[in-house]
Amino acid sequence: MDSLEKGAATSVPAPRGRPSRGRPPKLQRSRGAGRGLEKPPHLAALVLARGGSKGIPLKNIKRLAGVPLIGWVLRAALDAGVFQSVWVSTDHDEIENVAKQFGAQVHRRSSETSKDSSTSLDAIVEFLNYHNEVDIVGNIQATSPCLHPTDLQKVAEMIREEGYDSVFSVVRRHQFRWSEIQKGVREVTEPLNLNPAKRPRRQDWDGELYENGSFYFAKRHLIEMGYLQGGKMAYYEMRAEHSVDIDVDIDWPIAEQRVLRFGYFGKEKLKEIKLLVCNIDGCLTNGHIYVSGDQKEIISYDVKDAIGISLLKKSGIEVRLISERACSKQTLSALKLDCKTEVSVSDKLAIVDEWRKEMGLCWKEVAYLGNEVSDEECLKRVGLSAVPADACSGAQKAVGYICKCSGGRGAIREFAEHIFLLIEKVNNSCQK
Repeated sequence: MDSLEKGAATSVPAPRGRPSRGRPPKLQRSRGAGRGLEKPPHLAALVLARGGSKGIPLKNIKRLAGVPLIGWVLRAALDAGVFQSVWVSTDHDEIENVAKQFGAQVHRRSSETSKDSSTSLDAIVEFLNYHNEVDIVGNIQATSPCLHPTDLQKVAEMIREEGYDSVFSVVRRHQFRWSEIQKGVREVTEPLNLNPAKRPRRQDWDGELYENGSFYFAKRHLIEMGYLQGGKMAYYEMRAEHSVDIDVDIDWPIAEQRVLRFGYFGKEKLKEIKLLVCNIDGCLTNGHIYVSGDQKEIISYDVKDAIGISLLKKSGIEVRLISERACSKQTLSALKLDCKTEVSVSDKLAIVDEWRKEMGLCWKEVAYLGNEVSDEECLKRVGLSAVPADACSGAQKAVGYICKCSGGRGAIREFAEHIFLLIEKVNNSCQK
């Protein structure tokens, strides 16, 4: 089934919680001024991203599959088109910069709500104290990188159209639970949700619903009473493959594979890459140039990158090299990469456009690996872009993927693997 099921309504009175911190909430502004026209309730997406993560330093902006972790959920929230505003609440400058780069607004949270002991509710209440225009908060967890806009759209409809006061995400698990053995208290464990004599097959058992923490939507009045779940309440069941949570470093490589396979990559459909254009200096090489005693130019490259180029070509992807520098043709020929090359290029975008038209491709079928300011226009224009780990900051801001490897140190091979994974994703989507 396409997505998910929503849970049956449950009416739960919201208990009173502790008073909110910071300045007191402002009075609700009156809506419908002028001829009684009512404005829709202001739904704000709020991602909490504190800088002081204990498990993984600056986890919220660590690169996952080439994208800052927080970028995955911000992309989904912005593309959902159901939020009047999308916010990141943070106490850290670097997280603020990444949030703005993805198009989110930033609420600088106080030191009071940035402590290890501070709760999510503390931070949300503080946010509302400063944003009286907000009627409903969609608290989205930064560590759920496989979230899709469709999930958020359906939950927004449940809140706005069906009248729920709070909706939270769950995932279905088929796991048998047993009681924990306390030392000196009991000698044997007991089943909690099964009869061992009649163990059901997976297909004969519906399983159980567990909160997965991806998001919690709640109306202002509940939050101001210190409650994220209450009133007329419902759950929203997410697909298991979209339910990914990253808490510790060991989750990272697993999550990276999951997000590449099941993550949301933007509004436009992915296309299969047919052409990769790679900058020579700083991508194929590490940017170092050595000059021999007889004035001959010497450069070095990583064999892994040569293998990456070979694998791309074997899979039917054309690889071409480009440089604004007057590279020695003799040196390039000695590399034996068998790639069409253009050097002394003053306008890289014009050359790439010429190659694209020559091959009869659309921009979405072109990939580009660059590292300098002169590469930025190409990086922004192509369907798939990347830079090595040591690329200049301007180039890094223009791309969708930042390699873990540096230029001349395996960046091409890494980007090639990324391309192959995306091609697999395209092929899988075509088979559905």
